Amino acid sequence: MSDYGHDLLFGTFVSPAIQPVRHAVDHAKAAERAGLDLVTFQDHPYQPRFHDTWTLMSYIAAQTERIRLSGNVTNLPLRQPAVLARSVASLDQLSGGRIELGIGAGGFWDAIAAMGGRRLTPGQSIEALEEGIGIIRQIWAVDERGGVRSDGPYYPVKGAKRGPAPAHDVGIWVGAYKPKMLALTGRVGDGWLPSLPYLPGGPADLAEMNRHIDEAALAAGREPRAVRRLLNIGGDSVEGPPQEAAERLAGLTVDYGISAFLLMSDDLARTELFAAEIAPAVRELVQKWRLGGGPR
Repeated sequence: MSDYGHDLLFGTFVSPAIQPVRHAVDHAKAAERAGLDLVTFQDHPYQPRFHDTWTLMSYIAAQTERIRLSGNVTNLPLRQPAVLARSVASLDQLSGGRIELGIGAGGFWDAIAAMGGRRLTPGQSIEALEEGIGIIRQIWAVDERGGVRSDGPYYPVKGAKRGPAPAHDVGIWVGAYKPKMLALTGRVGDGWLPSLPYLPGGPADLAEMNRHIDEAALAAGREPRAVRRLLNIGGDSVEGPPQEAAERLAGLTVDYGISAFLLMSDDLARTELFAAEIAPAVRELVQKWRLGGGPR
């Protein structure tokens, strides 16, 4: 059993496609109308077929009222962390506390380098991500004295002023798969955000990956529960009768601690079904289990 006891969240993972120009905007507004909690977007700044994710989220935040927004996941190698921290905090304040920060170490290094980013090895990219997260947290720490300083080799900061602070405690959710990245997530992340279709062993891989996160959290003096477990799920996860789909997802909460499900879909009908029939059934099943009346 690996249920960490977090409240359940349901959302979507939408392509920020530039054609049709309002595709992602319309999908986000539909997700809000359907009652979902969160809408997230890929962040590939080197991809001309996509809108810039932060510009897109700013526009969507102004056209919605309740739904939370996040990159899935933000490409740190092309977004300097001190500036990113201020972007996140500003949009969080303007939106009334609806922004989260999904973040990753980067990939597609040829494309990153073509945009002027620094090409890093896998090990360097992990070090750079941890350095960047530290800077972001320092920028937000407006009650601390003195300027922000970081002597790391990737993002040196020499006394930057702190602030603004976000309107709420923004979650830093790390996209991670391999042991060193999972350990980083356990040390400094507020959440873990992988994609189920990318796990070669399917859901069974989640147990071992959770172990890496939990051990690193404990070694850093943190409780494993401090790290929320989110999951991008493909359309196959919600195929078939809604009750069967709900049972599959509830099992991921009970067995592997997943507490946020983000449907990878640009299909509005599928999103609406997910919100109307599957999400409420998952909540009911998990609540029943947590109260001692479930099947596990």
